[in-house]
Amino acid sequence: MERWKREYGLRVSGRRKTKEMTIYMNKDELLNKAVKPAEDAMKLHPFYRGKVEVTLKAPVRDYNDFAVWYTPGVAAPCRDIYEHKESVYKHTNKGNFVAVISDGTRVLGLGDIGPEASLPVMEGKALLFKYLGGVDAFPICLDTKDPEEIIRTVKILQPSFGGINLEDIENPKCFYILERLRQECQIPVWHDDQQGTACVTLAGLINAMKIVGKELSNARIAMIGAGAANVATLRLLLAAGVPPGNIIMCDSKGILHRQRKDITEKHREKLKIMELTNGEQKTGGMAEAMEGADAVIALSKPGPDTIKKEWIKAMASDAIVFACANPVPEIWPWEAKEAGAAIVATGRSDFPNQVNNSLGFPAIFRGVLDVQARTITDTMCIAAAEELAACAAEKGLNPEKILPTMDNPEVFPRVATATAMKAIEENVARLILTREEVFSLAREKIGRAQEQVRILMEKGIIPAPGNS
Repeated sequence: MERWKREYGLRVSGRRKTKEMTIYMNKDELLNKAVKPAEDAMKLHPFYRGKVEVTLKAPVRDYNDFAVWYTPGVAAPCRDIYEHKESVYKHTNKGNFVAVISDGTRVLGLGDIGPEASLPVMEGKALLFKYLGGVDAFPICLDTKDPEEIIRTVKILQPSFGGINLEDIENPKCFYILERLRQECQIPVWHDDQQGTACVTLAGLINAMKIVGKELSNARIAMIGAGAANVATLRLLLAAGVPPGNIIMCDSKGILHRQRKDITEKHREKLKIMELTNGEQKTGGMAEAMEGADAVIALSKPGPDTIKKEWIKAMASDAIVFACANPVPEIWPWEAKEAGAAIVATGRSDFPNQVNNSLGFPAIFRGVLDVQARTITDTMCIAAAEELAACAAEKGLNPEKILPTMDNPEVFPRVATATAMKAIEENVARLILTREEVFSLAREKIGRAQEQVRILMEKGIIPAPGNS
């Protein structure tokens, strides 16, 4: 246990009881729960030796079927694809294949740990793709840090895949890679650390603003951290109608403003932000950025003391705090509540209001694959965020429930449908389907994937932990 405390950087300073804390565990219980997934992972990963494998989709009734699925019969669909390239979606599983691609340079909170060490994360991503979205995803970890090589690799993989999910690629090259690939690829390319985080954050913020009776269109927002996730969140907030002058962003050296001389062309995204945001041209650091803000979105240095209680006290009334660093939020939720925050969200599952990418990417890809979309636009992300927000709102909103949970079976088909319909509306879809057709397809494919897992577990093909 002590090892995991050190690994996570978690501290326990005794028990405290406040009115606001009734929804939280005492700190000792919280710590024990926080470290247990890591302990279990070290037992279960070696037991299963990976989390995904390839299984058959077509039947093998007897050995004569090999002549249909392979030679000589397979030559007929090959010729058809050669003559009509788009029929590859009809004859193969291309339309449900996604490559999860990383160079291992920014893995979770671990930094540059290399492609091999990133493989467990990419396999985990593939598991979530399959179970939550019915998507067949392949982890592909690249032994290069060169952005041009990564771009070239993705482009030459296009014939085999219906979509690409970039993952855990360091800032600032992740912006350049995504921008190039979105322009140059004929299949959707998505960077989950950018677009996925942004989508779910926007969904949570929409509902948080509803609860406190404020409008997103005139909210004052402080953004702590200028990495891939917050830069993409900023872009989505602007697309959703937040005035750029109402947003102030801080990097590790302070507020981004036009007089900063230390930002070079290497960080083009920051230069754009300096020009667009911070209408009052405030200077200073996090405290100054948060003063008077309606909401703070923090995706920065893990806490728990990155954000101070007094900074939250200086925010506007009914303040909204998204403290989403992992594994430890920038401020503990109970401390943010004590300082006056009305709503607190984190990136962790052991607190209310987890901002979790897994609510977004499986469903978004389900939708774009089912209509064979060529790209994923920001407005498609906004449509997904609005549907996520609606799913939570229909179950009843409160300060501890601003996002839907993953065990709601309707969330993923609904978000898939919203994404697909926006793709059709924007003329980036190859297939034109009705809303009912898209929803039915999504529900069928997600249900099939989950039923497969259930049967495999029931039959012991996926063994229970501890069984051989």
